[in-house]
Amino acid sequence: MKKLVAFDLDGTLALSKQALKDDMGETLADLLTVADVAVISGGDWPQFEKQVASRLPDRADRDRLWLMPTTGTKLYVHRDGEWKTVYAELFDDAEKQKIIDAFGQSLEATGFVPEQTWGERIEDRGSQITFSALGQQAPLEAKETWDPDFAKRKVIQADLRQRLPGLAINMGGATSIDITREGVDKGYGLRKLAAESGIQLGEMLFIGDAIFPGGNDYPAHEAGVDCVRVRDPQETISVVTAIVACQKQG
Repeated sequence: MKKLVAFDLDGTLALSKQALKDDMGETLADLLTVADVAVISGGDWPQFEKQVASRLPDRADRDRLWLMPTTGTKLYVHRDGEWKTVYAELFDDAEKQKIIDAFGQSLEATGFVPEQTWGERIEDRGSQITFSALGQQAPLEAKETWDPDFAKRKVIQADLRQRLPGLAINMGGATSIDITREGVDKGYGLRKLAAESGIQLGEMLFIGDAIFPGGNDYPAHEAGVDCVRVRDPQETISVVTAIVACQKQG
């Protein structure tokens, strides 16, 4: 039996930057009756609140929920009826500017300039700088067709790794690349979670849609956490339903 089930967000629990659907909220509420639940993703807290925290049914045991924005460099827990910050590891201004400059240089060098964008392409999330190829407000249909096989972002990722040695550069969501300090990835976040929760890595299960080399979920596998790769939120519901049944049987 697993004491905690951790999830990626976009592509796993919900479509990119979309709120959890009602059936997913109910499924997570069921899971919270038999295990702690963590969500770790590249989005910042406002995105987590919109997509996850506000979408759970009243019956959900929020005190068993661990929300980890910006690839686990922030941790929020629910105590005494409200969400509280446990920690937040932030870039300084010089680090942020170096990363933002590198993005511009890399895009010029690789030539991946889309014909249309929606909103800002670079977002400062405090402990993470995120590049969204089509902009932060791009419609879902445009995002899903821009780089479905990650091929475009792998080229940008390789170029950025040359320009920003010592930083972690991982693909996330449908069109994004997340940059954090060296060693910061979902494996790092899960190790931080183990320290904060007292639940060991071997007692966790991670579910994500990008568990492959270069994918931003793969570090969970490298950290030694048992993993299940899913195609989409509907498959996640099927997997979690099976987990709940198994946990109840003991």
